[in-house]
Amino acid sequence: MVSQGSMRLVAFDEMQPDSTGVRQSYAAYDRWWQQQDPARLSEKMRDAERVFRKTGITFAVYGEEEAAERLIPFDIVPRILSGTEWRRLTQGIEQRVQALNAFLDDIYHRQEILRAGRVPKRLIAENEAFLPEMIGVRPPAGVYTHIIGVDIVRTAENEFFVLEDNARTPSGVSYMLENRETMMQLFPELFQKIRVRPVENYPQLLRQSLAAVRPENLRGTPTIAVLTPGSYNSAYFEHAFLADQMGVELVEGHDLRVVDGHVAMRTTEGYKQIDVLYRRVDDAFLDPLTFRPDSALGVPGIMDVYRAGNITIANAPGTGIADDKAIYSYMPDIVEFYTGRKAILQNIQTWRCSEPDSLKYVQENLKDLVVKEVHGSGGYGMLVGPTATKKEREDFSKKLAAKPSNYIAQPTLSLSTCPIMTEAGLSPRHVDLRPFVLVSDRIQIVPGGLTRVALKQGSLVVNSSQGGGTKDTWVLDD
Repeated sequence: MVSQGSMRLVAFDEMQPDSTGVRQSYAAYDRWWQQQDPARLSEKMRDAERVFRKTGITFAVYGEEEAAERLIPFDIVPRILSGTEWRRLTQGIEQRVQALNAFLDDIYHRQEILRAGRVPKRLIAENEAFLPEMIGVRPPAGVYTHIIGVDIVRTAENEFFVLEDNARTPSGVSYMLENRETMMQLFPELFQKIRVRPVENYPQLLRQSLAAVRPENLRGTPTIAVLTPGSYNSAYFEHAFLADQMGVELVEGHDLRVVDGHVAMRTTEGYKQIDVLYRRVDDAFLDPLTFRPDSALGVPGIMDVYRAGNITIANAPGTGIADDKAIYSYMPDIVEFYTGRKAILQNIQTWRCSEPDSLKYVQENLKDLVVKEVHGSGGYGMLVGPTATKKEREDFSKKLAAKPSNYIAQPTLSLSTCPIMTEAGLSPRHVDLRPFVLVSDRIQIVPGGLTRVALKQGSLVVNSSQGGGTKDTWVLDD
């Protein structure tokens, strides 16, 4: 493995890092656990699975003809953060989110960061996530990234790093909410013993946040809708769940049309104007008149309505440039450029394979590195060097040579571990964390987030599509 600075090669266990005992944040939970009957806990695990199956909490796995719908694996042992740890994380996340929005506004307007040479011009101009159609367009309240998921990994007691910024259409918040509801159903006594900060008000906060960024010329209460690609999308459960929880309509492209300069949705009483559209459709499919002409998922003409200021699209078109993995490597510079301060949350060391020296290093050290596609997500298209075969590394090296600009590489981190329940008792597994951020006239971060866990022993891949599961994330009210 390759270390970065003070990163530790031995995994830090968040419940019991060494022989000195359980960390304070887990103390009350540990006392409760020691009093439990293992048979009862096993039955609770089965109850949780039944709840998820009954609720229909599944995700689609692309590329599989059979068993494409899978149940999200859920572990009943929570991941617990102290209030102090959470405050530090939120300070760093707020700073990063402010910088991301400022960066997006800048590159679609004055491009001062490019003129200052802090980010290479070619990285923007040649990037497919950059939309020239957004140049000169400023969304209501200047907010581009209304909903952000920031992926965070931990490597030691006080070492947190940002693994990725999800600024396009971040998913997983429905699992955060369902995890908490399930835990409260299964173990109500735990929430009486331990003061855990709530997350269940997220849908209300989301609706309020979206309403706060309605078109500037709108008077009165805005009409909000969620745009989904449809039931075959891997995150469809979440689209329907959030629309239902917010009390707004779930719509598909064929339900919408442009009427008198506004986007309107079909209802039993005719077409009704939409003012804020929380879209879960990628940029390329949003408007067949502007982007992909073969798209049946979007709304013909919606970009004209958007540029005229008659609808808010969340997240704004073109935000993908901010979470591009090549741009990620410049985030420390971006944060400092727009906030005037060093980044509170650090990046992971990143090699840009588009640079010849970096490409050479990566190809020579594939066995120690994680290599990712610049536009990749969901754990697809990546190589985890230490667990790959020699042939897999050789094949991937050819991909790198053929299109180096498509990849970045990072050290193989020793992610922190949290215990999961197994037949043998508690057993450590690697985890990451995705807190969810709402941006409007203020920044709100729900206390917790989605903890993803690599259920396979020794695995570092936490994505559900690659065999990972989820946990409830507790932030203590201390």
